[in-house]
Amino acid sequence: MVKHKDIHCKNEVKIMAQIGIPSLIIILIVALLIFGPSKLPEIGKAAGSSLREFKNATKGLMGDNEEEKKIENNEQTNKD
Repeated sequence: MVKHKDIHCKNEVKIMAQIGIPSLIIILIVALLIFGPSKLPEIGKAAGSSLREFKNATKGLMGDNEEEKKIENNEQTNKD
């Protein structure tokens, strides 16, 4: 029964691996038809800046966690 579950997961991975360049081309064509050629660069620029902000925000969160760990380690060292 476990083997059947493993096979099912492998099939899902194969299906996801098949989604690639052709699917992206179709998505771009549909977006071009919906938004038109003049709006598409603006949408791409907005999406890129949103991703950049998200990336910077997650880096900030990671940095905050590392700083908190350093402070905790220093406090524990000072107590000993």
